[in-house]
Amino acid sequence: MYEPTLIIFAREPVSGVAKTRLIPALGPRKAAALAHAFNLDAVAKAAALGVPVLVAGAGRRAYFTDLAGRAGGQFIAQGRGNLGKKMARTLNTCHLNGAILIGTDTPTLPSRCLSRAIDLLRKFPVVLGPSLDGGYYLVGVRGPMPEIFSGIEWGTETVLSLTLQRLTTQAIRYALAPIWYDVDDANDLPLLAAHLRLLRSDHAKGDDERRKFRGAQQHPCPATAALLEKFRLI
Repeated sequence: MYEPTLIIFAREPVSGVAKTRLIPALGPRKAAALAHAFNLDAVAKAAALGVPVLVAGAGRRAYFTDLAGRAGGQFIAQGRGNLGKKMARTLNTCHLNGAILIGTDTPTLPSRCLSRAIDLLRKFPVVLGPSLDGGYYLVGVRGPMPEIFSGIEWGTETVLSLTLQRLTTQAIRYALAPIWYDVDDANDLPLLAAHLRLLRSDHAKGDDERRKFRGAQQHPCPATAALLEKFRLI
């Protein structure tokens, strides 16, 4: 069975530093708590897939060692440089058998999307998971690391299109995983809250057909949902 390493790219949830674009809506402590919930849900999702897990963290070793241990995985530091350099360095540690790198800003991402990305990486050297903001929430690489990260203006709506242009120019075959949405700033909170209310309604009703249709048999982010309920946002 093909088992690429699943890399979770995360930051330590330090109050006032974590999820700064959510601070205007939530305040520094709640934004940091939400970042921690995102991390917990990403690790739980990875653990359920049964593949090797690596947590690439920016912050205290103790925090990330505990986080990685929840998935039976290991911790490595992201190191220095911009986002592209950090991702390339991390993927290079385990790309020969294949590695899939995900962030933690897509808490509602269903496990089936990760399973789909694993399936695609069996056939293609590069897999990207497009996000609604024009970037991507996932990148998978099998074989030599292509030159696709340098010179990218991260956080803009052109990140995905520029990356695809580079892959095409280098004649590198790629595939796209299912599209999903990030939770980056206050404008994303209403969508997250509405989605979680819908998931809660489905689980409360026990409507198996609706849950099967939405792929919601297993809640994708229980830690995030519990925290937003505590904040009275859902």
